[in-house]
Amino acid sequence: MILPSLYSEIEGPALKNIVKILSNNKFLNHITIGLDKANKTQFQDAKIFFKDLKVPHSVIWNDGPRMKALDNQLSEQGLAPKEPGKGKNVWYCMGYILARDQARSIAIHDCDILTYNKELLARLIYPVANPLFDYEFCKGYYPRLGNNKLNGRVTRLLVTPLLKTFKKVLGHRDYIEFIDVFRYPLAGEFSFRSRLLKELRIPSDWGLEIGILSEMQRNQASNRICQVDISDAYDHKHQELSQADKTKGLSKMSIDISKTLIRKLAAQGDTFTSNTLRTIKATYYRTALDLLEIYNNDAKINGLSLDINEEEIAIELFSNNIIIAGQEFLENPNENPLIPNWNRVQNAIPDFKDNFIQAVKDDSTI
Repeated sequence: MILPSLYSEIEGPALKNIVKILSNNKFLNHITIGLDKANKTQFQDAKIFFKDLKVPHSVIWNDGPRMKALDNQLSEQGLAPKEPGKGKNVWYCMGYILARDQARSIAIHDCDILTYNKELLARLIYPVANPLFDYEFCKGYYPRLGNNKLNGRVTRLLVTPLLKTFKKVLGHRDYIEFIDVFRYPLAGEFSFRSRLLKELRIPSDWGLEIGILSEMQRNQASNRICQVDISDAYDHKHQELSQADKTKGLSKMSIDISKTLIRKLAAQGDTFTSNTLRTIKATYYRTALDLLEIYNNDAKINGLSLDINEEEIAIELFSNNIIIAGQEFLENPNENPLIPNWNRVQNAIPDFKDNFIQAVKDDSTI
């Protein structure tokens, strides 16, 4: 199992409950924890925190000197992730699992799930762990409800209307139909067979979830992919909209996701120009507002609250960020945001896996 964690999540209520529940798990043989944004003292605190986890586990100190040295070694070969983020964290965790070579099925979920229970993980990993099934990849979904509110703003207000917009502006695309069939494409919960690890190329930014779905569409037959309802209710830490700073919160998330979708469509032959982007923005804005009326009615029917003003502010921000994402794509045609797959790392640096295992082992003695 992979747990991508920020140090700040160790101080919150969600991860304490997750660790408590996972400690009673009977089917995991190992948990790999990727720890971001932690200094030496915080890493030591994290090790103490995870001692309560009775399942065998390893903590990867991504900001430690040994991991930085390995990252520099990859950078010299042009193989390192280009920016920090959840994607980079997950990528290194995947590499560590490959280096250990003791897993057949792998699950990933976030560390800020406030409504976590033991059924969530069991439901998530079962389709790929059951040897009688042929599924290679499973995506989790759930209703985004919490504190009597209708949540899931980025999926509802950005991804869903943007996918509908691409259909209107560009026409039918197998890729868009594939992404649109997932009930919650931005869910951070998914599982897969370990043999996929070597070939995955993922973004290092907030486009991680869409990027992984894109890899599945490119590499896997549709009858080897499934999605499963993993929770009756789901709530987690909510990001700020961050209107004033495009490098943070939902603002950055919307730019990264939009750019991932645009880049993938361009890779499949679609042409994007400034005029195309303006058309996409205008169509998206009208589509999102139409959907907002539906969301509002849905909330009322189910006794949930929805702030129409806040929702419209988010739509306006996202519509502007679609243009920003598109312009960044047009201005940087040589940008390669996908992290190289681990097959390429192994071919370029044959002893990297051994060095990786040793670095994590040495860090565990600090």
